[in-house]
Amino acid sequence: ISTSLLLALGLKDKVTGIEAKADKRSIYKLAAPEFLELPNVGTAKEFDLETCASLSPELVILPMKLKDAAQSLSELDIPVLLVNPESEDQLEQMIELVSTATNTKENADALLSYIDEKKEMLEKDLSGDAESVYLAGNSSLLSTAGPAMYQSGLIELAGGKNAASEITDTYWAEISYEQLLAWDPSYIILASDAEYTPEDVLNDENLKECTAVKNGNVYAIPGDIEALDSPVPGGILASIWLAGILHPDEVSADMYTEEKAAFYETFYGI
Repeated sequence: ISTSLLLALGLKDKVTGIEAKADKRSIYKLAAPEFLELPNVGTAKEFDLETCASLSPELVILPMKLKDAAQSLSELDIPVLLVNPESEDQLEQMIELVSTATNTKENADALLSYIDEKKEMLEKDLSGDAESVYLAGNSSLLSTAGPAMYQSGLIELAGGKNAASEITDTYWAEISYEQLLAWDPSYIILASDAEYTPEDVLNDENLKECTAVKNGNVYAIPGDIEALDSPVPGGILASIWLAGILHPDEVSADMYTEEKAAFYETFYGI
């Protein structure tokens, strides 16, 4: 997420280390293929402190869960920003924070203006009833995002209602088929990097009585450039896409295609 933001802020020439498995992210191949040659410093679960420090960075950006690593880097006199973009507001605060630290406020202002403009457009156009939406996680259909997560805001901005609004977990929550059937969502939406397909869900005998399945309303969020259901700068595009699914009379399917092309050309040079 932080790496994608650095690209959007025009900082690709300043990046000296990158997360593990960068070759799995299409956006780097398209916007910054040189990233694939950079040293990797691990993941949020297995951060490589030694390699990171050896790069002598002027700034390290880490997720909030790596507080201990941040403390260790600080003790080595390496500045660290901890970020936690788990809501639309927190994402915008992260953009402000990183742009201030990297002297890229002009680029950030353009990016934030774009995001705010599209949010206002959706809020203005989507005045109808909110459809019930179940958002399923990458690894399992029975993993979902509660109201405390960024993905829930994505649904609401698209004019939907999170079927899992009663969940109190602040991370992906595991549920049962019985719970999913009790919620009976009108739409089932799969995460961009889901390891299963809409067809798998439509053919799941356990869900044959679910309204979304009976009506064929099962879709996967686009992920051909990057996972748009994560709090990356382009995450607003997922709400535009979903609005076109939930409210086709107000938001045309062509709008997502046009906005995606314009966004990635403007901010990523793709």
